[in-house]
Amino acid sequence: MSRWLVSNVPPWLLLLGFMVLVAGGALLVLFSVRHRFPRLKEGEHNDVTMFVFGFVGFMFAILLSFVVSALWGQVSNAETQARAEGAAGVQLAGDLTMFDKADSDRIRQSLLEYERAAVAEWPVAASGRSFPEAGNALARLYSAYQQVQPRNDIQTKRLDASFSNLDNVRQARTERVLQAREDVGPPWSLWVVIWLTSGLLLGCGIVYGVEKPAVHFAMVASLGVLVAGVLFLVLELSHPFVGEVGASPDPLREVIQVLSPNAA
Repeated sequence: MSRWLVSNVPPWLLLLGFMVLVAGGALLVLFSVRHRFPRLKEGEHNDVTMFVFGFVGFMFAILLSFVVSALWGQVSNAETQARAEGAAGVQLAGDLTMFDKADSDRIRQSLLEYERAAVAEWPVAASGRSFPEAGNALARLYSAYQQVQPRNDIQTKRLDASFSNLDNVRQARTERVLQAREDVGPPWSLWVVIWLTSGLLLGCGIVYGVEKPAVHFAMVASLGVLVAGVLFLVLELSHPFVGEVGASPDPLREVIQVLSPNAA
């Protein structure tokens, strides 16, 4: 569900939805509480509420820093994998000039087909599905290199280096695809803790005694917007290969740009 939201709902609309749901819901609860328990505004319990609010806020900050750090690490790892795959592809493209024209043209076409298939595979793998066309294109690329018959030491060394870079491409793609397929976001237990601490934080703001309704509503609305922003951030970071924050296939597109001007 969370992956579908990040993939299909624009970020601004998702953030707005969280703000309406969290802040709007908190204001409705506040209106009901002030109506049913009018003595709360006298603030006799404020000392206890402030203590609980401070403790819950501290724990909420620690939890948030832990979760965001862990999720950002996943996004950074995904970007590193994409850059490694793209860098190896650019190196392969750069070494093509060392081979005979027939070999160079054949490999360039196979490499271009693979990179296009890898870009097309990106959203498919991010949704948890397989894309055999990319694997087949990679196999054809290996076959294109295996047909090369080096005529001198320079070509032999470049062929060995190309196979090494090709292995790097395969490894980076394998890691990327496996991570994308296994990505289900944070476990439900973590979401429960996040929602629980968010609810406690909002609850402390709601029961805090404030005599003037306008001030109280403004305080709870501000707190609700803050919580909504935190939930939105966690959701956006939950899936490293989708969304505005997630890694993109731009490094793979860079290889296509390098190859396209000379493509057959």
